Amino acid sequence: MTRKNLPALSPSETEILRLVWQLDKATVQEVCDKLPATRKIAYATVQTLLRRLEKKGYLKHAVSGKAHVFSAAVKREHVVKRSVGDFLDRLFGGDPVPLVQYLAEHGKISADDIEKLKQLADKK
Repeated sequence: MTRKNLPALSPSETEILRLVWQLDKATVQEVCDKLPATRKIAYATVQTLLRRLEKKGYLKHAVSGKAHVFSAAVKREHVVKRSVGDFLDRLFGGDPVPLVQYLAEHGKISADDIEKLKQLADKK
């Protein structure tokens, strides 16, 4: 399966994948420990999500003693680029301006953020 053909992620899978990226390498227990205290999710569910992510091609594992140690099989940047691109295409026809306008109008972007975006645009 090529990177372009990776299956879509559910919100729960995305959350678990993000934690594995943060930890670099992680066992099921380490992922469980990293979940927010407000997130009540069973060990077996985390294990299932990790295996699902591996089957989809996002993770790989090595065995260390009795534990499976999971790590990323794809780079975070690749997944973010594809996911954001898909989102922009679906909701905004590929045009980022309406997205930025929406974020600005709904208080999701501060004046500092806008200044950073201007500086970034100037570099391009």
